[in-house]
Amino acid sequence: MSIVEEVKNAILEAIPDADVAVSGGGGHFEIEVVSPVFEGKRILAQQRLVYSAITHLMAGDNAPVHAVDRMVCKTPE
Repeated sequence: MSIVEEVKNAILEAIPDADVAVSGGGGHFEIEVVSPVFEGKRILAQQRLVYSAITHLMAGDNAPVHAVDRMVCKTPE
């Protein structure tokens, strides 16, 4: 499984109803998550939900995820 798939699957485990798009490589990624769970939450709270889902992929010296260069969290239209 690629690291892009691992990031996507980790987010889907934490936010099962989400529509998740992950791109990137070399430790740097862009993430877009659309979910009704973000309704009424501020941007920082939305991003914390996503970061908490991928924390294990960002931990340690050899972590596969070094940076999230862009994160978009939004509710479905």
